[in-house]
Order: sequence, then C-alpha cells, then structure tokens
Amino acid sequence: MILTTTDTIEGKAIIAYHGIIATQVVVGTNFINDMLSSVTDFLGGRSSSHEQELNQARQQAQNNLSVQAANLGASAIVGVRVDYESINQMLMVSITGTAVTVE
Repeated sequence: MILTTTDTIEGKAIIAYHGIIATQVVVGTNFINDMLSSVTDFLGGRSSSHEQELNQARQQAQNNLSVQAANLGASAIVGVRVDYESINQMLMVSITGTAVTVE
C-alpha cells in the first residue's frame, strides 16, 4: 500500500477514488503522566522512550488506514495528513487520506 502526503503519485495514474478514510489511535494517561513528569528530559534533550511511543501510535494508525483502504479495493492513499491532539490527558494520533486505485 502506497501512502503519500501529496495529491498524486509520480509515475502512476489514479484510476479510481474510493473516498476519504480516517483512523485514530489513543495513547493512555500513563504515557502522558510519564511525559509530564519527565519534562526535564525534554528540556535537556530528546526522550527516546516517548518518541518510540509516538512512533508506534503513528505506525498503528497508518496500518489501520491501510487496512481500511485495502477493504475498499484501493492500492494507495493520497493526501495523507497526520495530526496529534491532546484530549482529557490522553494523546490521540489521527490520520486521514483519500483511498485510491493507481495503475
């Protein structure tokens, strides 16, 4: 499955549009509490454990989006947008895009 932030895929023609798809992955409060309690880690440098959590959440959201697209018969997702949001002491990773079939 091809995922791209652009509206087209170089060298490929879009032959069918299957619609807008979206997914969310929520990281629980323990992660946020750990992140807030280690602010000094962030001020002093990068926190690899928190980066890993965020990357895993983003990857899970991308996988979920790919499954949705495949279920619609799509071979790619264009116009992918990734957003991070804090809600009720949790972090949500949202990904949207347009499922398409390419040649």
